[in-house]
Amino acid sequence: MIFQTPSITLEDHRVLEEIHAMRADLTDHLRVPRRWSGGLRRHSLAQAIRGSNSIEGYVVEVDDAAAAVDDKEPLSADEQTFAEIRGYRQALGYVLAMAPDDHFVLDASTVRSMHFMLLGHDLTKSPGRYRSGPIYVRDEATEIEVYEGPDADLVPNLVDELVGALTDTADDALVQAAMAHLNLVMIHPFRDGNGRLARALQTLVLARRGLADPTFASIEEWLGANTADYYRVLAHTGAGGWSPDRDAALWVSFNLRAHHMQAQTLQHRIEQAMAMWTAIDSISATRGLPDRAGLALYEAALGYRVRRATYVKRAEVEERTASRDLKQLVELELLQPVGATKGRYYVPGPALEEIQDARRAARKSIRDPYPWLPAQLAQPTPIERSKPMSTPLDTVRSGGRNEGPARLVSKAGDDK
Repeated sequence: MIFQTPSITLEDHRVLEEIHAMRADLTDHLRVPRRWSGGLRRHSLAQAIRGSNSIEGYVVEVDDAAAAVDDKEPLSADEQTFAEIRGYRQALGYVLAMAPDDHFVLDASTVRSMHFMLLGHDLTKSPGRYRSGPIYVRDEATEIEVYEGPDADLVPNLVDELVGALTDTADDALVQAAMAHLNLVMIHPFRDGNGRLARALQTLVLARRGLADPTFASIEEWLGANTADYYRVLAHTGAGGWSPDRDAALWVSFNLRAHHMQAQTLQHRIEQAMAMWTAIDSISATRGLPDRAGLALYEAALGYRVRRATYVKRAEVEERTASRDLKQLVELELLQPVGATKGRYYVPGPALEEIQDARRAARKSIRDPYPWLPAQLAQPTPIERSKPMSTPLDTVRSGGRNEGPARLVSKAGDDK
């Protein structure tokens, strides 16, 4: 038995309607290709990759996540971290490429293949192979085990039951995808990478159900920015161990909240992109720049470190043309070069500050569709009630791979 889909409340139905209305609006904006739509897709995919990996402590700048999207080398991420980012990009790329294929089959072998793509760079983590022993999730700050997965002998049948349930399309796609995420992360079928795989599976289910533009359907960026709440809702739902008879209603509402707030973010991002390109076109016309130069200015205004190799690919020009364009942008103080020739990149120059300031000023607040939910998450979890912790799960601490919410790590039984 796996976790069952809870009854959807009237409040959930209302939120679902609002999410689908926003998604329809996003689809209308993206139906006709515009100059900014390609960059917006790339930026959203990079943010999703960055968000999902940051939950596990692998934190990179957004332009290094974009480097993984472009199959380029990073500017600042270390080798191990970028290997994790690149593995996740490979798994997510597979999801986005295969989901629309009528001959694609989502079964246990697909899940195991995705796991191999995710962690194939580190064979010590047994990529693609189910764990053979017990698994524990431990809070690094307190060294307390906050979750224990089901027996390893149960894993193959539980995964089969999970993927079998995904053939039933009676539930709303957002709800079904949320339950797929929950069940995979609770089954914890692998020694490592279960959280990232569960989030990629959620995106795959959404894409398979035909949700408009799966690049914009992911909630991984939002989850990465709200890691403490993500940990807490899992702790409230899982209660410390494999308990598939527990109610998953809070988990579903949490996911719908994430979709709603991420959709609002994307709406605002589209408005910003349109305004930024209007301003960039004005600058280009006034200063006699080729239209393609706007690609470099847009990414710089977003906070990316612009590289010549990336500009060559994005603008579809030769190296000499790219060098000439970038030199002109530097002379006009729209960009500033950083570093020596080989490792040089470009950041916004003084003449681009007006666009950056306008972008920051245009930011809007995000409405919470479940105003009561943060207080509910703040309540003691079952494991906190049974084992009072000196350090709550969401406490900031140092010494891990990142600074932020206390990181939870999976430990296989033979590593305990």
